[in-house]
Amino acid sequence: MKIVKAKSVEGYIDSFPDKTQKLLKQVRKAITAAAPKSVEDISYGMPAYKLNGKPLVYFGGYEKHIGFYATPTGHKKFEKQLSKYKQGKGSVQFPLEEAMPLKLITDIVKFRITENNAKYAKKK
Repeated sequence: MKIVKAKSVEGYIDSFPDKTQKLLKQVRKAITAAAPKSVEDISYGMPAYKLNGKPLVYFGGYEKHIGFYATPTGHKKFEKQLSKYKQGKGSVQFPLEEAMPLKLITDIVKFRITENNAKYAKKK
């Protein structure tokens, strides 16, 4: 993993090679379009998106893939669609040599928004 000490998502993305930057920008755009009310920040050294003060998703650039982190619940809900990708607990790797699955990313983000809003409503 490339250690990036960026203070902004733009700075984070800009620290990668052009090809990776293009893919990271696509992922960022998909997330922000699906979650326009989310707060964008750097957390755990990578772009992070929160809603109601709680995490929605994270993503990160690597040498051979884009890591996407939607907490275990986001990955569990979409396990069939994600099954073709290398995974870990709460993470999935989208290879740089393949098109980013932007519709799937959007669907996962929307699921996480619904889940996050439901938890937030219970606490009110």
